[in-house]
Amino acid sequence: MKKIQLIIGFILTAVLSAALTYNFTQSTNTSLKAIGSDDPFEKLRSTYETIQSDYYQDVDSKELVEGAINGMVESIGDPYSDYMSISEAKSFNENISSSFEGIGAEVQDNNGKIMIVSPIKGSPAEKAGIKPKDKILQVDEKSVEGMTVNEAVMLIRGEKGTKVKLLVERDGVGELELTIIRDTIPLETVYTEVIEGNIGKIQITKFSETTGTELAEALTELNEKNVDGLVLDLRQNPGGLMDQAIGMSELFIPKGKTIMQVENKDGSKEVYKSEKDPALDVPVVVVVDNGTASAAEIMAAALHQSAGIPVVGEKTFGKGTIQSARGFDDGSSVKYTIAKWLTPDGTWVHEKGFKPQYEAKLPEYANLPYLDPDKTLKEGDSSPEVKTAQQMLKAVGYDEIGAEGYFDSGMKQTVEKFQKDQDLTVTGEMTSETIIKLMETIQKQLSDNDTQVKKAIEVLNENN
Repeated sequence: MKKIQLIIGFILTAVLSAALTYNFTQSTNTSLKAIGSDDPFEKLRSTYETIQSDYYQDVDSKELVEGAINGMVESIGDPYSDYMSISEAKSFNENISSSFEGIGAEVQDNNGKIMIVSPIKGSPAEKAGIKPKDKILQVDEKSVEGMTVNEAVMLIRGEKGTKVKLLVERDGVGELELTIIRDTIPLETVYTEVIEGNIGKIQITKFSETTGTELAEALTELNEKNVDGLVLDLRQNPGGLMDQAIGMSELFIPKGKTIMQVENKDGSKEVYKSEKDPALDVPVVVVVDNGTASAAEIMAAALHQSAGIPVVGEKTFGKGTIQSARGFDDGSSVKYTIAKWLTPDGTWVHEKGFKPQYEAKLPEYANLPYLDPDKTLKEGDSSPEVKTAQQMLKAVGYDEIGAEGYFDSGMKQTVEKFQKDQDLTVTGEMTSETIIKLMETIQKQLSDNDTQVKKAIEVLNENN
């Protein structure tokens, strides 16, 4: 307060009279005495009353109270604790219980920045090339600096079919501008298929209210098909409900074995054990990556440490805390961290992640930035986008790409060849049609050459 008084006093001295500065200071000192009290809430009440009575404009009392609550929760400095307004609380509940419209990505606060935890499988965010650990700088050219996670989410979400432009920062790459078309993000969270060698593959995209039921049905389906093994894919899974993680882990962990531990504020621990026997009597391997977080990490660690199931892939995200939410009568709520969760052997993975026993990475081209189909690239252009297009073309078998980052005549000929091979209009320019087809080709190649799943199958065969 003294610092503010001195600064304002200096400005007033420069532009008004000493008498006005003196009067302002007198008034400020009087207010300071009025809020002195051993009761911390007296200071809060006094500030509220002062603003209501003395502020030069009318202020909505509800906004003052919500601002105070929000500031209180923010002061904790915990990226997983938030005050959610009515609309934000509704959006949060939809995310774990039903479909919603948006881009399909889990975000969190990371040292004051809005960071992607993971895009959801098949979502517009995933298709646009959003990656875990990307930091969002702007939404539709509006800076999100200083915003809460919920405020940023409300900007990003929108009606199906509408576009949102994100400026993101990616480690090792720099700033990227992505234009994403919003869509309906479905409730379905479990995807099942049978892959090479009669191996069942189940991908779990998040842990919502219905995921446990979906997983049980998927296991029954694969059991009926007499698969010889199972790959459980938890990549790009941002987590969700803890009770679902426990119930789903029970489907793989022998009765009586530990699933997880919860360490409370006072240091006491609760141990959660499996109360069932495994639902599928075949070898299992789990696949994870740096987008595997929270409840997905609980499950991966539990299956490895308590059921001896191998884990393949990359080190997980590292989110080792548990949140609860308390709602207000008006529909708003406070989400806050209540405890730590520990793996069965007592390890806290927070900010460290869970390391797989078998490391496997995707091909380098899996990390290439997204190309905006709305931007045509042509001969004479020189930009990071041209470099990305060249890398994509090279990844799908076109080696004559010209000088790096420069769209020269050689690059034009390569683009013409790609267009001819794909039955596209041959223009020699990277048009919207060409860019979309190129990215689709990359995605298909990545799916056909999923090195992490191939490693999982290799491990399955070794253990079978």
